[in-house]
Amino acid sequence: MRSLFWRIFATFWLAIAVVAGLSLLLGHALNQDAWILARHPGIHNVAAQWTQRYENHGAAAAQHYLERHKHRRHIDVQVLDESGQLLVQGTFPRRAAAFEARQRHRERLPWRRLTEEYASPESGQTYLFIYRIPKAELAEWHLDSLLWPASAMGIALVVMTLFSLLLTLSITRPLDRLRSAVHDLGRTTYQQHSLARLARRRDELGVLARDFNRMGARLQDLIGSQRQLLRDVSHELRSPLARLRVALALAERADPEARARLWPRLGQECDRLEALISEILELARVDSESSQRQPIDLPALLGKLREDAHLLAPEQAICIEVPEGLQLSGWPDLLERALDNLLRNAARFNPADQPLEVAVRRDAGQLSISVRDHGPGVAAEHLAHLGEPFFRAPGQASPGHGLGLAIARRAAQRHGGQLGLANHPDGGFVATLELPLESG
Repeated sequence: MRSLFWRIFATFWLAIAVVAGLSLLLGHALNQDAWILARHPGIHNVAAQWTQRYENHGAAAAQHYLERHKHRRHIDVQVLDESGQLLVQGTFPRRAAAFEARQRHRERLPWRRLTEEYASPESGQTYLFIYRIPKAELAEWHLDSLLWPASAMGIALVVMTLFSLLLTLSITRPLDRLRSAVHDLGRTTYQQHSLARLARRRDELGVLARDFNRMGARLQDLIGSQRQLLRDVSHELRSPLARLRVALALAERADPEARARLWPRLGQECDRLEALISEILELARVDSESSQRQPIDLPALLGKLREDAHLLAPEQAICIEVPEGLQLSGWPDLLERALDNLLRNAARFNPADQPLEVAVRRDAGQLSISVRDHGPGVAAEHLAHLGEPFFRAPGQASPGHGLGLAIARRAAQRHGGQLGLANHPDGGFVATLELPLESG
């Protein structure tokens, strides 16, 4: 992954290194004698050429070389031996030397004095060269010699500006797109493809965009499901309310004997309405559950559900297979409600002479809890819609409202798992809760 951190770090580190290097270079160029001795064309290689003439052709040839050099470069040169004595007269006038000796502040002199030691490679003799460069000539040379460092500084500034601009744009543009996506999400007009290009990045901003896409998709699904739920709830509530209204109208016009027969029907419709509202509230509670996970004693929970089912249907047998040593964490109330709905749903269609089968199995960190009945099953074209709120398969008489499987599916998703619904190969219907073990 290309890290945005390292990109920013490298850019600023490079900028600091370039500025420090150029500052050091300019400092040497402006203030160091070694810089002038090494690069000034009027001094460069003078010591080697003078030494060659002095040792091979004598003092007169060496003096002549210094005079010609003075004429061309306007630089005075003196050469001393190891004892400090002049080897040749040089080109520095005596009265100038006397003037220099009287000056206490060297910066007031009209020339700059530089010294250089040179060891002859042939004789091994060491010579001391004293150069005096006019400050006017030195200033002119500084302007020419600093042209390329100034150019380098300008180029470096341009490059650093471009790098900074690209770095800034690489951060601000994705942030602008994220801000726009947040704005759209707040107005419920968010489109996932708006961050598709940003999500393909391999740095932290790409990870953020992918997480934001998942969050946006989840929120859009929740908003859509809530809207659909409101539409379904309003539709489902109309039927019992309409029946209550009709029964009340009939009761108002009926004689006492007929009215007495209508009261049980009114009570039945009220019970249906109360059951429907309870299931709707249960479905909403599953989505809003925010408490911490707790350890779940699955064998004890299944045993309690079997006892409750036996009270409602004493003739219905329930076979439960639970392995030992299970460690499951989650929300016990949600899981109990989900399994209770699966058992009630299976009991509606299971023949009395066949047992309901509850099997718990472990496999590769997953726990599956299957509830099977031996009923007629569900038509294949309706399997995909099972678990949707208020959906009931056509052709099956059922007193429910189509919320039991929806509650079980939401409970499975709340635990990080899923609910599988299918016809069993040997007949009947099987609902399977697949939950992660040791999920935290």
